[in-house]
Amino acid sequence: MAQSARDAKLDNRTARLRLTAGQRYFREIGDGLTLIYRRTAKGYGTWSVKIALPNTKYAVRALGTADDYQPADGVTVLTFYEAQAKARDKDTEAKLRNGVLIKDMTVKEAAENYLSWFRVNKKGVAMAESAINAHILPAFGEKKLADLTTKGIREWQEKLATTPARLRTGKFGKKINRRTAPKTAADKMARKSTANRILTVFKAMLNKAFNDGDITSNATWRKVKPYKNVDQARIRFLTDAEGGRLVTACQPDLRALVRAALLTGARRGELAALKVADINLKKAQIYIAESKSGKPRHVPLNPEGLAHFTDALTGKTGDELVFTREDGKAWGHNYHVRALKVACKVAEVTPMVSFHELRHTYASHLANAGVDLLTISKLLGHSDTRITAKHYAHLADTTLAVAVTKLPSFETTLKEEIRAAA
Repeated sequence: MAQSARDAKLDNRTARLRLTAGQRYFREIGDGLTLIYRRTAKGYGTWSVKIALPNTKYAVRALGTADDYQPADGVTVLTFYEAQAKARDKDTEAKLRNGVLIKDMTVKEAAENYLSWFRVNKKGVAMAESAINAHILPAFGEKKLADLTTKGIREWQEKLATTPARLRTGKFGKKINRRTAPKTAADKMARKSTANRILTVFKAMLNKAFNDGDITSNATWRKVKPYKNVDQARIRFLTDAEGGRLVTACQPDLRALVRAALLTGARRGELAALKVADINLKKAQIYIAESKSGKPRHVPLNPEGLAHFTDALTGKTGDELVFTREDGKAWGHNYHVRALKVACKVAEVTPMVSFHELRHTYASHLANAGVDLLTISKLLGHSDTRITAKHYAHLADTTLAVAVTKLPSFETTLKEEIRAAA
């Protein structure tokens, strides 16, 4: 490790405050490496570094604020010796990149790069966008990746886990609406689970920046671990009676979509994108070309499902959508929400179900019927069985149910003891 340089003009705040504002002061701290101090017009000082590069070029990069008027934190406010250490880190980075010293990337810039890549390569960008815009950028947006600290990310994670959940807020709302603070163990577990999902997005975004070479180390966020044992799935699904009442209560256009979800387990977006050419009535199956996992799949239909899709195709051909709204337009992302809420109220389905819970209903009934998890996973289009097991293993596992049947009848034993005592 290089020994820190000393300088009577720069190594303590008292000496620095006697220096002329606006003037730069240079201190060579290594071969081709110079630390620069400058007092601004506002009085406080800044640190930067001048690094010699190949071909007689050099680069100057900002390091942070000097601890002239506030305590050093080792990240953005630096002592003379901390500034030297950070300058050497910059020099090491340049050498690792064969003399190329790129501009420090901010979290906001990393987020923009990540989302651009996500839209092209993955599905479900809405969740990542929401997590980034609502929780990550407000806390870290203007910070440089190199200035992130493990402690800072952990404190942000803990704040996510203890802050009440957000509610839908109007586009022009000045204040974010929130639920009441989590009080029960289940509520606290749910908030920690949400914090885990947001942390996953943050780390994925930072890992991409690391893999792209925008930062030289991933140690800062790799040390931040998700909360354990908080992602136990609580699945809401409809009973046969509730499902029947809900289908009946829906408006005709929504009814066709809801029945299709209950009979195929397909996501709303998958059903909304189905075209006539994707339905094979002879083989009694539908073809889902684009799914969340990115893998296409075929879903077989039972007799009721075949009859439903046969009716849905009546009068339609080729590239026409199978399911449309009453006006013939496509089902958009949230176009079904209000109508489904009304239908749940009419059908006395309480609490009301989301469209995604129709998918849970399909899978849960299969699991209750003894269908194995691998088969359910393939029908749902999950990327692997871990996701399926997380949600439905407790329904598909018949071992425990069989085990409790082996218990003796304690009621019979008690009656026999009473007779013997008499």
